[in-house]
Amino acid sequence: MKAVGYKKSLPIDATDALIDFETAKPEPKGRDIRVTVKAVSVNPVDYKVRKRATPPEGETKILGYDAAGVVDAIGPEVSLFKPGDEVFYAGSIQRQGTNSELHLVDERIAGRKPKTLSFAQAAALPLTSITAWELLFDRLGAVPGKSLDPRTLLIIGGAGGVGSILIQIARRLTGLTVLATASRPESQKWCLDLGAHAVIDHAKPMKEQIEKLKLPPVGLIASLTSTDQHYKALADIIAPQGKFGLIDDPPEFNVSVFKGKAVSVHWESMFTRSSFQTSDMIAQHHLLNDVADLIDKGVLRTTLDQTFGTINAANLKRAHALLESGKSRGKIVLEGW
Repeated sequence: MKAVGYKKSLPIDATDALIDFETAKPEPKGRDIRVTVKAVSVNPVDYKVRKRATPPEGETKILGYDAAGVVDAIGPEVSLFKPGDEVFYAGSIQRQGTNSELHLVDERIAGRKPKTLSFAQAAALPLTSITAWELLFDRLGAVPGKSLDPRTLLIIGGAGGVGSILIQIARRLTGLTVLATASRPESQKWCLDLGAHAVIDHAKPMKEQIEKLKLPPVGLIASLTSTDQHYKALADIIAPQGKFGLIDDPPEFNVSVFKGKAVSVHWESMFTRSSFQTSDMIAQHHLLNDVADLIDKGVLRTTLDQTFGTINAANLKRAHALLESGKSRGKIVLEGW
């Protein structure tokens, strides 16, 4: 089968940063489903792994953590899917990735593809939806339901992949006031179109901008990018006894700045359940099915922004380069082989 991977950690402009190659098709075992991959999207974790994790000598690492496709074969313990089912999912960081014609994934972290979306539109959603949902409800403890919540949720980096779905989930499934940050006019419009009540520029002092808006207290903060640059200012902005959640990898982060206000700090990693085979791992299956239902009912929409053509090394390199530039918006998807 065709696949895209890398043998050495190289800058994305290097010739062999990502390569096209042929490999044997994997065989499903246990609760694995084998998926014919129709479309994939690219996430920051793709380039972070490429930069940091050199494969063992002689091996080729396949990246990719988002896919939409059709179940091709199933392991002997599978009960949730059958061949022919259309699925979407974010795979495990412990296994080979989705940038391959056939891919194995544990059924407990896959969901049914939304009926109203194309494979490309669906592939944009799994990793970011899981991250946003777990961050908002499991980590920050937001209350589902439309009853008024007298707090503001501040989303740092609202136009990115996670921010784009988090804005929608928070606006449509909770009573929170949703405030996003974005630094470019087109990104600010994107956030407003997705449902943010207001948008501020994180490249300028944020506290003054927030005070002018006269919103409810900022009780929850979702720091999705550049946490090391913003967290001290955010400690000044957040309300006493608030909750601060982050998903990135800040090179410098001193939690003591939150102590005076008794602010709790929460890490979100959507790979935790699959990496540690937690007893509640199947929650991601249910979560993705819920997202599919909300998509099909018109409550949520895809965050697909750009399609970069077929799945190959050249197009994936373009996607990695754009993500690394920090200027992407929504999700980048590749479709077909």
